[in-house]
Amino acid sequence: MNVEKISAFSYKNKGGNPAGVLFCEEMLTDKQMLEIAKEVNFSETAFLIKENNSFRIRYFSPETEIAFCGHATIASGYSIGEKYGFGTYNLILNNGTIKIEVGEKNGESFTSINSIETHSKDLAKEYIDKVLDGFSLKKDDLDERFPIKVSFSGNNHLIIFVKERKTLKEMKYDFSKIKTLMEKEKIVTVSILWQENENLYHSRNAFAYGGVYEDPATGSAAIALAEYLRDIGLKTSGDIEILQGFDMNQPSQLFVSFNSIPNSSIKVSGTSRLIQE
Repeated sequence: MNVEKISAFSYKNKGGNPAGVLFCEEMLTDKQMLEIAKEVNFSETAFLIKENNSFRIRYFSPETEIAFCGHATIASGYSIGEKYGFGTYNLILNNGTIKIEVGEKNGESFTSINSIETHSKDLAKEYIDKVLDGFSLKKDDLDERFPIKVSFSGNNHLIIFVKERKTLKEMKYDFSKIKTLMEKEKIVTVSILWQENENLYHSRNAFAYGGVYEDPATGSAAIALAEYLRDIGLKTSGDIEILQGFDMNQPSQLFVSFNSIPNSSIKVSGTSRLIQE
């Protein structure tokens, strides 16, 4: 089987987050997809079947199926554009349908995802304290303008802001402890963030839930960040840019646009590049 290897949300045609993309005549079994994802050994591999002008899509990490994956969707947009041309396509997920727009920007493949409805919620203080302990984060490390919440974008993402870029750069955590906590609340990534200004954010994403220490670019978490900002009223609409993966030497760039309507669809966009082997 020809699994394409594509790096999504690349930064100036470098870095990004690698994903596998496999087009199938019919959907494989869960066991087969998991085995392929393990062999590819990226954080996600997307499996697609064409259905008229839509695609059924499923996502597998090396350890489990994930309901939605932003970077693997952006990577899939690259492949769809190469095979079927630029345009707008429907992607049928396990729990809804999203639209992607496939095109070109400055000579690079550029894909946008329009998310399903989003929402945010609070978690018990006891649980949050355990997560902070797993990341060795103290109260003084946190930016108190940003309450810790869970934001849903197709997956649950825990949003934590720190005061200083240095704290973000030095991020580390207890993998097994955090994985257990993430599984308990079905949290797919823990997003540790630092705000440079109201439109520019730096992010690191712990992905122990999927068996991966850190994700260099996370489209689903980018959507979740915009939902979070809208929910707390800090930025209710507009555009933001997220830089991720720089501390992993896999620089990634994500663009997010959203309006002020609560829970409404949010758009995340980025470029992709083919990984040359």
